[in-house]
Amino acid sequence: MQLNSENKLNKQQLNALEKHLLNDFQHGFPLVSHPYEEIAKKLGTTEDIIIESLAQLKQHGFISRVGAVFRANSIGASTLAAISVSENKIESIASIINEYSEVNHNYKREHHFNLWFVLTASDEHELNAVLDDIEKRTGYSVMYLPMIEDFHIDLGFDLGFDLDIERVI
Repeated sequence: MQLNSENKLNKQQLNALEKHLLNDFQHGFPLVSHPYEEIAKKLGTTEDIIIESLAQLKQHGFISRVGAVFRANSIGASTLAAISVSENKIESIASIINEYSEVNHNYKREHHFNLWFVLTASDEHELNAVLDDIEKRTGYSVMYLPMIEDFHIDLGFDLGFDLDIERVI
């Protein structure tokens, strides 16, 4: 699961099931024909409740999608990109960037280039077209940082929830 940094709710408003979904399935997502049913069994609930909970997490901005992450440039084309945005406009510019289905991650950093995102497209031509469109819509130049050397970084993070509960329902 891919987490989204622009949460409309805060993490104290999440229930135990939602916390488990966000924290426990960043790795080891079941690769079976009915993954949500498998997750439901592990959490002591139903497949329908898991699907509805994930939909709510997406609606409230806690996740942007549930899906596989492939090695960069093994399918299509991808790049890391960055923009230097004035602090008072960072939220509005991040919102524009988040509208693109090609954007996988979008996050703020403490640096001159303070808004970073990963973009994936079907090919290099589409990738460049999306980057150009982002520049046109935001009014900011995008620094394009194509991968030169492959690094394997674990993007899963313990979210620090108090998860003493073995079964959530």
